[in-house]
Amino acid sequence: MIFIDNEGNTNPKYNLALEEYALRNFGSDNDYLLFYINEPSIIIGRNQNTLEEVNQKYVTEKNIHVVRRISGGGAVYHDLGNLNFSFISNHDIKSINNFGKFTAPVIKVLNSMGVKAELKGRNDILVDERKISGNAQFSTGKRIVSHGTLLFNTNLGEVANALNVKMSKIESKGLKSVRSRVANISEFLDSPMGISEFRNTLLKGLYAEGEPFEEYRLSENEKRGVKELQKSKYESWDWNYGRSPKFNIKRSKRFPIGEIDLRINVENGYIDEVKVYGDFFGKEPVEKIENLLKGIRYEKTDIENRLSDFNVTDYFGELSNNEFVELVYGEDID
Repeated sequence: MIFIDNEGNTNPKYNLALEEYALRNFGSDNDYLLFYINEPSIIIGRNQNTLEEVNQKYVTEKNIHVVRRISGGGAVYHDLGNLNFSFISNHDIKSINNFGKFTAPVIKVLNSMGVKAELKGRNDILVDERKISGNAQFSTGKRIVSHGTLLFNTNLGEVANALNVKMSKIESKGLKSVRSRVANISEFLDSPMGISEFRNTLLKGLYAEGEPFEEYRLSENEKRGVKELQKSKYESWDWNYGRSPKFNIKRSKRFPIGEIDLRINVENGYIDEVKVYGDFFGKEPVEKIENLLKGIRYEKTDIENRLSDFNVTDYFGELSNNEFVELVYGEDID
């Protein structure tokens, strides 16, 4: 395992660019670990509609970064009290959505610190039924990154201020549980420590899990590559916000695999445009489904026929074609 030194950079646009650059360019002979701490920011999941996830007025007033990541899942709030970790390794079909594999060494170190952490649900680490970490993945087909947050001493009040909680989430979990289900790791420690000490303790604990880590610092050429990716992608409005056209049909539903939110523009009875948003995890880009549905009649039989040779599980996780068709053109969307 090689530990990548980000040299204390707290700009989320740089750190997400560094993560992707390492994923796509670093050698496949080694596994990598990256730690980073971000300035106040909202990190948006790959498939989410940014304009509906953030309190735009508030984040503008507070100069909070809004950045989209390459992995799926929901929006999260980062600040200087939150430590982020990324494991980068070769793609393995057994690793896809296997968050237990990547969180196990982190949980073991937390347990050794007296924090009774455990993986629960799809991708969360909980202590006493309160969430201290959310995790997500992205695969290039050759390499995979599995990354997560560790709420250590985050300003939890800002989570509610900066994020707009969707009504479907409020209905499915209850407003109270949404607001109270997160916690800081520092609450569960016997002795107080700062986030720098916590970072070092976690790193030493992960070292103990195997061979000593090699520490790696980027070359000047690699730093230029990261900066170029940061500028072209992670600083661009198109990537972080994208276009938000006025669709005339909105269909959304929360499934066990997450929420799927469809915006469908129908012109003269034909589907002119489809956008898919949500906090689900899938192996394939949803743009394929968006393009597949364009140009057909907005009729259930046409939608079923178009999807008949298509496996939506690859795009959303454990979801049947019938469930997806019902979402696009059914009546039971709750």
